[in-house]
Amino acid sequence: MFPCFGFISTMKRLFRYFLNGFLIMAPITLTIYIIVAIIDWLNTIFDLGFPGLGILVMLILLTLVGFIGSSFLVRPFLVITERIFNKVPIVSIIYSSIKDLFNAFVGDNQKFNKPVIVHFYKDPDVFRVGFVTQDSMAAINMEDKMAVYFPDSYNFSGELFLVSKDQVTYLELPSSEVMKFIVSGGVSKL
Repeated sequence: MFPCFGFISTMKRLFRYFLNGFLIMAPITLTIYIIVAIIDWLNTIFDLGFPGLGILVMLILLTLVGFIGSSFLVRPFLVITERIFNKVPIVSIIYSSIKDLFNAFVGDNQKFNKPVIVHFYKDPDVFRVGFVTQDSMAAINMEDKMAVYFPDSYNFSGELFLVSKDQVTYLELPSSEVMKFIVSGGVSKL
């Protein structure tokens, strides 16, 4: 009776197929793009004429620096370098921030290893998931508070709240799974 309805129905179906294809291809394409960009960047740093050799050189160089850096003979030089970086006004802010960020994710002083769920809204059924970064805020005379970091979804930022300890419940889940859950906006399975 109305031929345009068949056309609209077909267009809606095609649009759903387009969105489905986009949702399949976007994460794959972006992941590959980021990996290729990093490989390209490393190859431009170590331009040796062979694709991929930059990554191999970088891996060997980082391993060598790690081996040498763990030597007791080199440790005093690293301590002196760190002291110098910490005394130069603007450099100290940049260096300490970057060092703290890396130490939070890897190394012996990982900070995002205590996932929690926090209730602090007036609605009794609303909670936020985050990570305890400091168990006590006694240093600022708030003994009953703790520092909890709440990463943002689909972003590499977050907010830090000082919350009452009685509002925090520790989660018996792997930190990496909780972080993936938060960053994905709750789409990832726990």
